[in-house]
Amino acid sequence: MKTVLLSGSPRENVGKKDAKNLRKEGLVPCVIYGGKDQQFFFVKEKDLTKIIHSPEVYVIELDIAGVKKTATIKEMQFHPIKDVAIHVDFLEVIDGKPVVVSLPVSIIGTSPGVLRGGKLHKKLRRLTVKGLINNIPDKITVDISPLDIGNSIRVKDIKIENLTLLDKETSIVVGVQTARGAVAAAAAEEEEE
Repeated sequence: MKTVLLSGSPRENVGKKDAKNLRKEGLVPCVIYGGKDQQFFFVKEKDLTKIIHSPEVYVIELDIAGVKKTATIKEMQFHPIKDVAIHVDFLEVIDGKPVVVSLPVSIIGTSPGVLRGGKLHKKLRRLTVKGLINNIPDKITVDISPLDIGNSIRVKDIKIENLTLLDKETSIVVGVQTARGAVAAAAAEEEEE
């Protein structure tokens, strides 16, 4: 996984009034937990926006007033109207302890079913995995080369070394469905035979 640096400052007061004042100044209240103790801090909204509005998943090197911690984003709360974060929960990464991360799905290859007129449907855009942070890739790559019309790749068909997939095993990740053009072509082939 890619690493990004993020600087923060400790929060002196914790509460709704303090959080509201921080947001007015273009700052986002945050908390980090999962280690020995939890810590409340804030970061600049513009620094955080670059991370949260990206399809990539990052390991975040937090620098909170000189104290460095490695973390991942656990949960985010957004403003109901504007597309800005109003609170972020970070989970501290501890060596030897597995983390749960949602990774984007990337499709490679060419499906024979699509070439014959089938329609490719990507059902799951992200998959949740559990493992040590060093074993987690940037994305999950799925090869659609073996897919014909009516075939699909399910979560149970994807194997990643040293990682556990947490999504339902029978969930379809990507599949090729019959399209009207493919049905007409198949009927024309049958008539010729």
